[in-house]
Amino acid sequence: MADEDDSSDKTEDPTQKRLDQALERGDVAKSQEINTWFMIAGGTLVLSTFSRSIGDGILVPLRNLIANSWMIPTDGPDLLTLAHNLVYAVAAAIGVPLLMLMLAAIFGNMMQHRLVWSAESLKPKLSKISPGAGFKRIFGKQAAANFAKGVFKLVAVGAVIAMVLWPERLRLEALVRTDPVVLLGLTVSMTLHLMTAVVAVLAIVAIADYLFQYRQWFERQKMSLQEMKEEFKQSEGDPHVKARIRQLRAGRMKKRMMAAVPKASVIITNPTHYSVALQYDRGMSAPVCVAKGVDHLAFRIRDVAKEHDIPIVENVPLARALYATVDVDEEIPVEHYHAVAEIIGYVMGLRRTFSGRRV
Repeated sequence: MADEDDSSDKTEDPTQKRLDQALERGDVAKSQEINTWFMIAGGTLVLSTFSRSIGDGILVPLRNLIANSWMIPTDGPDLLTLAHNLVYAVAAAIGVPLLMLMLAAIFGNMMQHRLVWSAESLKPKLSKISPGAGFKRIFGKQAAANFAKGVFKLVAVGAVIAMVLWPERLRLEALVRTDPVVLLGLTVSMTLHLMTAVVAVLAIVAIADYLFQYRQWFERQKMSLQEMKEEFKQSEGDPHVKARIRQLRAGRMKKRMMAAVPKASVIITNPTHYSVALQYDRGMSAPVCVAKGVDHLAFRIRDVAKEHDIPIVENVPLARALYATVDVDEEIPVEHYHAVAEIIGYVMGLRRTFSGRRV
């Protein structure tokens, strides 16, 4: 387990693939303080917006129940119907506020990362029962940060509550003699004032905690040089395999070119290095390169050409230029039309002369 937790060799920033894999596992940068802040802020918004409607939604059916209690039947199914009506009234009163609180909780998570569905955290792991891992969870960096955060929240929120309530101490003493009708409004107003101050303080705590959690998460995703190499092999392919594939492709290309050399009309060559086989038939828009090679391959092209009585013409600059500018199965560039046309015309003239002599 110590080897798994040892991150001294993980010095490289994680790749995008590594971050995507962490997200699929459900390993994300998440601050519980962000969720807490959204819930408290949502509760404050609900209290300031829906406190009167919630009170009226519950007060009206209860008032009617008490005022008309002598008229309401409570025998058998009627009692069950009464209970259902009260439950529906309460649900209608608090339904929208509860929905807002639920949306606040979801939004608190989505602000940090997109929604993740993963069963990875449910799988049994030996690290969860390892004494060493448990010791690190209790006395590690994360535990120390949580302790410091808890102390700061306790001190900061306590200080804010004291600052908000101290100027109201005389009014708080007088609340015991206040009319209950007025008492509810004062309580709501003071509670909103207090919760607003708490939300402001917790916003600082939430931002600092998220930055810390993100940094811890990013450090966990860092990779060693060996992991970088392995991922490169997986994503880009093993260099040895790719080299072998290139070798096989080159071999097939050479065989195909050598099979096409007998179809050539002329071989333009630099006697020591280059050979370019061109094919031209009547009706073609331009000569086509059917094979080309350098050094050993160039000599093989010339050998095949001699076996099939294909003319070989030495033209050093043209051979170099064609080898550099035209690929196999492509027409020659326009700038070489004139030079190649002279050579092909010369070759065709030789063939006609040779054919006439044979006749």
